[in-house]
Parts: sequence; structure tokens; C-alpha cells
Amino acid sequence: MRILGIDPGTATTGYGVVEDGSGGELATVSYGTILTPAGIPLEKRLLTIFEELNKIIRLHQPQAAAVEKLFFYKNVTTAMSVGQARGVVVLCFAQAGLSIGEYTPLEVKQAVTGYGNAEKKQVQEMVKILLNMDMLPKPDDAADALAVAICHHHHQRYTQLTGEIR
Repeated sequence: MRILGIDPGTATTGYGVVEDGSGGELATVSYGTILTPAGIPLEKRLLTIFEELNKIIRLHQPQAAAVEKLFFYKNVTTAMSVGQARGVVVLCFAQAGLSIGEYTPLEVKQAVTGYGNAEKKQVQEMVKILLNMDMLPKPDDAADALAVAICHHHHQRYTQLTGEIR
């Protein structure tokens, strides 16, 4: 199964595509970021995210997708804009007919490192190990998106094994 993970943001949206290989091992298909220029109106930034994410979905044809849930922000303006970017992401997933997983940063860190309060560097290192990569995935947003995809893969495998639905 091919899974697309997203770390949403208005300036930088990270994406990561992983695939379940033989024996349940994961492999990296693609990862990177969708960047929107500073100083342009929010609606144009959201449109860029929408268009670029649709290109990624068409190119990689995932069977499932996952996105990081919003967590508490001290800055309400930041939370609102990230929420809007997240809404665009969920819309793209729905239009593509993808099943969607949503995970908090704590759940993602727990799934990837075994520790919900892991540092960014620890997440990057474990993503590298779990995906058998030669180098740390960079930038952080792309590494986080790969971690979201890994989290969704783990959750789906757990669901298959136990029959539990979240």
C-alpha cells in the first residue's frame, strides 16, 4: 500500500510518500515540501498548496493518506492559517477518494520513536532508520510528513491485526 503523509503549513507543507514492501517493510517513494512565497495573499498560498498537492497525488497515486492534526498554538493567527492549509489538504484527499488518517504530533512521535515527546532530530533519525535511508530526510517538514505516513502505516497494520477501528 502506498501512503501519502502531510505536515500542513501555509508557508511550508511537507509531504512524504511511503510504500509497504515485501514483509511489511516500508520504502521511501518521494518526499519534499510545497513552498508558498511570503507576502502573497493567503488565498493564493492555499491555491498553491491545493494545486501542488493534487499534482503529487496524481503522480504517486497513493491508496491512503494521513495528515497531522492541529495542536494548541500560542499564536491564534498561526493556528488559524495552519487550520486553513489543513482543510485544503483534507479536501484534496477527499477529492481523490483517499481514506484519511489524522494523528496528533504526540501520536506520530510515539509511533516513530516510541516516545511522544521526542525531539525533531530523534524523529528524523528514526524515519531514516525505519525507511532504510542513506541520509536524514530534510527539511524537517518533509521528515515530519514521512513520520505521519509511517504512523498511518503502523495504525493500519495494528487495525488489521486486531480488528479494532479507531
